[in-house]
Amino acid sequence: MKKSIKTILAILAVFFIFALISVPAFAAEATPADAAETAESAENEAGNSITKTKAIVAGAIIGLVATAGAVTMCVVIKSASDNIARQPEAAGNIRSTFMLGLVFIETAIIYALIIAILVIFVL
Repeated sequence: MKKSIKTILAILAVFFIFALISVPAFAAEATPADAAETAESAENEAGNSITKTKAIVAGAIIGLVATAGAVTMCVVIKSASDNIARQPEAAGNIRSTFMLGLVFIETAIIYALIIAILVIFVL
């Protein structure tokens, strides 16, 4: 079990590193066609750059937290299933604790969504 979790986390780390490496390619700015660029268009480009950065940060927040939450939920479900199989007479208590744990994990993911929305619209 622990080996499979380590494998999943290693694969996720590799994907995360590739995502970080590819950010400059998406954030590259175009060269201006005219040398006489107005201050207003420069401000618009700066605003667009900030908006792009906010979108990348919000996507990274949601992706990372959702992935961590999914892996954690898998571990919780597996543990609960194993424990119910070992002790069927305690299934009610295990199931209620299991559901409470899933609720807390999902709440953390929803908080991350709220933070991502705040990053995009408020900051």
